[in-house]
Amino acid sequence: MTPARHLVLGMVLTGAAGFVDAIGFIELGGFFTSFMSGNTTQGGAALVDGAWPVVGLTLSLVALFFIGSVLGNLLAFSNLRWGPATVSGGVTLGVAGALALVLLGHPPGQSMLVLAAAAGAQNAILPMRGAVRLGATFVTGTLYVAGQDLALALKGKVPPWRWAQHLAIWLGLLAGAIIGAWLYSLVGIYALTLPIFVYAAFTTGHVRAARRG
Repeated sequence: MTPARHLVLGMVLTGAAGFVDAIGFIELGGFFTSFMSGNTTQGGAALVDGAWPVVGLTLSLVALFFIGSVLGNLLAFSNLRWGPATVSGGVTLGVAGALALVLLGHPPGQSMLVLAAAAGAQNAILPMRGAVRLGATFVTGTLYVAGQDLALALKGKVPPWRWAQHLAIWLGLLAGAIIGAWLYSLVGIYALTLPIFVYAAFTTGHVRAARRG
């Protein structure tokens, strides 16, 4: 089982990802900054239809997410003590940079690519604790594992409520998406300020932990 403290931190971080993805989805008119399965499907359908701008956008989002994941993991593995602080700081700057690009008048097709890179990097911030993947920006696999653990629990092979911890991460993403869409309806792109503060708080926490270590 994942300790409660780590589970809550994972829910908050995944909630921030859902918040950011909801805003990116609205800004891009139906494309994602962290759900690469959806972008890949849309890109494939667009390729058949000859909708080349959609193909270019979806492939760019996938590529930037991939690049972000590579950079995030390079930073995380470069120094076990300071890696989490470096990654979370990079994600903070990425989301802040996307907001700045929008405010400077850059089109969503450019500024939201930065969010995709930040989403890829975010997955390297928190390591797994127990069986639960924490702080991920996608939950399809998490939902599958929740179902798998429930099946195993019914057979008495794993702790009876471990499946609920996976489901809690999914709920974090859902809550973040709801709050993000709601705040966007009120203040527009300035809603990104909230997840910036969340990522900055994680960075501060990681820096303090690294100094103690």
